[in-house]
Amino acid sequence: MLHEIIEKLRSKAGYVPKTNEVLFDIDEEEKETAHCHHSEKLVISFGFLNTSPGTTIRIVKNLRVCEDCHTATKLIS
Repeated sequence: MLHEIIEKLRSKAGYVPKTNEVLFDIDEEEKETAHCHHSEKLVISFGFLNTSPGTTIRIVKNLRVCEDCHTATKLIS
C-alpha cells in the first residue's frame, strides 16, 4: 500500500521526494527509499488498509515531522 500511495502521489500530484534532509552519503535512490519508510507514511498506509473509504485518519506525533512527510501528508489530504 505504501508504494502504491507514493506512485499515485508522483503520477497525479507531481510529488518529488525531498531528500535534502538525508545526511547519509548514499545515492539519491537510496535516499528516496529511506524517506519512503518514515512512520508518518507507514501509518497513513496502515490506516488506508484498515479503515473504510472516507474515514478520517488522525496522526498524533509528539516529535517534528520531516519536510518530505509534511509535503506528502498535505498532498494525501
